[in-house]
Amino acid sequence: MIPFLVEESVRRLGQNIAIARKRRRLTQTELASKAGLTRLLLSRLERGAPTTGIQAYFSALWALGLEREFANLASPDNDEEGKRLERLRLPARARKVEEAWDEE
Repeated sequence: MIPFLVEESVRRLGQNIAIARKRRRLTQTELASKAGLTRLLLSRLERGAPTTGIQAYFSALWALGLEREFANLASPDNDEEGKRLERLRLPARARKVEEAWDEE
């Protein structure tokens, strides 16, 4: 079973892609061709079908020129919970590093 929030997010992403396509006055066939997808797959994507692969969504976004957000998707820099947990695992104090002696 797919969590509701996931299903809703995928549906919204599909709607956003459909809106972007229409604003560019592209048909589904034109966008599908540019993205390397079939028109049927693009139609399912725009409806937010949860079984549509992530590659299809990324390809459609790329074909629309909306790929700038790819790098920020699940970025470790934005993972506040992960950073908090990592800080909790850090040692309470740092150990002194012994210096290596140069023998001359």
